[in-house]
Amino acid sequence: MIRLRVREVATSKGFNMGKLSRASDVDRNTIKRMFDDPNYSPTLDTIDKVARVLGVKVDELYFQVEDD
Repeated sequence: MIRLRVREVATSKGFNMGKLSRASDVDRNTIKRMFDDPNYSPTLDTIDKVARVLGVKVDELYFQVEDD
């Protein structure tokens, strides 16, 4: 199973939810959901915008966990 790790990456790069929302032009509620819900599945366009602002590849915003 794949999970989001946007909060960890954003925090390490000095971004909070508001700053990331403004810089990426992604709605703050979407960013909040990406921070709070590792199972959230944003659109590819959204995750690409966030990755570009954070200066990482899209795959760095995800991690894999073993299925239950």
